[in-house]
Amino acid sequence: MENRIMDGAAIARSLVRLSHEVVEKNKGTDRLCLLGVIRRGEIVAERVRALIAQFYGAEVPCAGIDIGLYRDDLVSGYFVPDAKRNDPGFSVEGMHVVLCDDVLHTGRTVRAAIEAIFDLGRPASVRLLVLCDRGGREMPVGADFVGKNIPTSRREYIDLRLKELEGEDSLSITSCEE
Repeated sequence: MENRIMDGAAIARSLVRLSHEVVEKNKGTDRLCLLGVIRRGEIVAERVRALIAQFYGAEVPCAGIDIGLYRDDLVSGYFVPDAKRNDPGFSVEGMHVVLCDDVLHTGRTVRAAIEAIFDLGRPASVRLLVLCDRGGREMPVGADFVGKNIPTSRREYIDLRLKELEGEDSLSITSCEE
C-alpha cells in the first residue's frame, strides 16, 4: 500500500526553504559548496545550487560524490563496487561543505560520504541536507537541514521519485507485508 506524502509542489517548496536555510546557517555564500551523493543526492544538490543562484545571485560550486569505495556494507574480499575516483572540480579545503542526499535512514551512506569528503581535503565544516529523514539510525548521524521528517517502521519504505530520473517529483511511503 502506498501513501503519498509530498507532491511535486511540496518538494519544490521544501527545496526553496532548504536553500534559504543553507545560506542563512552559512551566513552567506562565501566558501560554501555542495556535494551530492551520486545519484539522487547529486540531483538534490544541483537543485539547491540553482535556487541559491536564483535567490542570491551566487554561483556555489556543486558536484556529485561517489561513495562506492567507502561503503562498509558493500565492499568485501570478493566484491568491489563499480566506483570512480572523486574529483569534484574544486577544492573542499577550508570550505563549508553541504552534503546532500535524498533520504536519511541508517546513516551508513553519510558515514561513507564523510570519509570520501575528507579524502578530498579538510573542509571547514560539513553539514547534511536531506529531503527526507525516515529515522532508523544505526550510526550517530543527524541532518542539519531536513525537508520532511517521516518516521517509518522497518516494514515501510520511502519512495522518492525525481523528475530527472522517473519523470515526476513525489514522495510516498510504501508498506511491505512480511
